[in-house]
Amino acid sequence: MSDKNREGKRTARERMREERVAEASRDARRKKLLVIGAVVLVLLAAGGIGFAVQSGRSSSDTPTASPAGAIGPKNLVIPDGPANAPATLTVYEDPRCPACGAFEREFAPTVDQLQDQGKIYGNYHIVSFIDRHDGGKGSKNGANALACAQDAGYFRAYHDVLYRNQPDETVDTWKDKSKLIDLSKQVPGLDTPTFESCVNTNKFGSWVSAVEQDFDKSGYTSTPTVLLNGKPIYPKNGNDEITPDNLVKWVDEANQGKTLGTTGSASASPAPTSTAAETDPNQPPASPTG
Repeated sequence: MSDKNREGKRTARERMREERVAEASRDARRKKLLVIGAVVLVLLAAGGIGFAVQSGRSSSDTPTASPAGAIGPKNLVIPDGPANAPATLTVYEDPRCPACGAFEREFAPTVDQLQDQGKIYGNYHIVSFIDRHDGGKGSKNGANALACAQDAGYFRAYHDVLYRNQPDETVDTWKDKSKLIDLSKQVPGLDTPTFESCVNTNKFGSWVSAVEQDFDKSGYTSTPTVLLNGKPIYPKNGNDEITPDNLVKWVDEANQGKTLGTTGSASASPAPTSTAAETDPNQPPASPTG
């Protein structure tokens, strides 16, 4: 073979080798670009999802509707009693919570009396975490029904009826909304088509969720949580067990030298309204007990 032919074959082999190297380099660049592109897409998607989640959080903890008369940031608290009372009793409770039921059955008459005397301003946080732990819908349905009662002007009366008739926590009776509507018959003036629709349509569902999210952020982990002027008093105030008599004593001590509130300064619930179709014309209009 001539030197010229050998040189030609060598040059051809080198060109092929160079082309393979160049192709490999191009393949590597393409793969790198594909990887980079995939990462960018993932990051963009993650950013979009993160925004959606954050947006969901931002919107979900702000209720689309709140019951009339609710107070506090985002109107998550139901008040009861005079706003100018010298002491504030804050209560976190779940409609399905058996300890809350026991507390209310023992203390409701005393709390109602202290409110009517202008000694305390009740602030109620109606939470619903038991549904999350035990499954079911009773907490949320009950909380919504309480918001509906507040909206109608009968929070206290319906609240007391609800806890007096509280089912066993594990039964979840109030997943059936008709049971909550039936209880409204025990509150003169509350059993109306408006209240029934409010319960059945879950009108204040977003409010119920927002109250629960607020509770989750509060640092409290159980119900009932009861505070007097911001200090926990359930089940104990210092070394003393809470009893109705002790509650009266603690409130009087906290209010010593202070002017009592006036019941006309704030309504526990908005004034109830009725229509001709909902009111018996032969009966005097019912007065709200809440």
